[in-house]
Amino acid sequence: DTLPCTELPVFLDKAERLKNYVNSLSYDEQKRLWACSDKIAQENHVRFAETDLRKRLTPAILAYDGIQYTYMAPDMFEQQYFDYVQEHVRILSGFYGSVRPLDGVVPYRLEMQAKLKIRDAKDLYSYWNSKLAEHIFAETDCIINLASKEYSICVSKYLRPGIRFITCVFGEEKDGKIIEKGTMCKMARGEMV
Repeated sequence: DTLPCTELPVFLDKAERLKNYVNSLSYDEQKRLWACSDKIAQENHVRFAETDLRKRLTPAILAYDGIQYTYMAPDMFEQQYFDYVQEHVRILSGFYGSVRPLDGVVPYRLEMQAKLKIRDAKDLYSYWNSKLAEHIFAETDCIINLASKEYSICVSKYLRPGIRFITCVFGEEKDGKIIEKGTMCKMARGEMV
């Protein structure tokens, strides 16, 4: 019934800086950053204030609960599947940067598109800059991209010769064009993993 975390996220120091920055904001500033209801903002305000990024951790593959993770069906995995995803899958995160499936994470709310200005960075894309791409390129020269455009740009923007970047498009043809439907794409991304 439990799955241990194997490691901490590789960019934990940068996540710690983000946590501290978010904590320095007023509640109203946090709510604008998260663009959410009062209930969700209050919950995340408390989370950020009380969170220790090294304690009470959950493996990322079980912590994230979006549609794509549900359709990945990690609750059905046998050990060899966990071994496979740990070696081959990287999850891009606005808060943690790049996470392996069995890295220990805490609940948080911070999307890559959040309008967060920290230090010299005007947003999270410039905060992470090329670090995520460089980290992934150091592991492989062939990337099967199942990320949404908002996240995949963190890698695709920094492609260099010798790196194969294969983007999967999940859509339906209609009048000679490919139409992608958000929910269906998320389901397909998870199933493909």
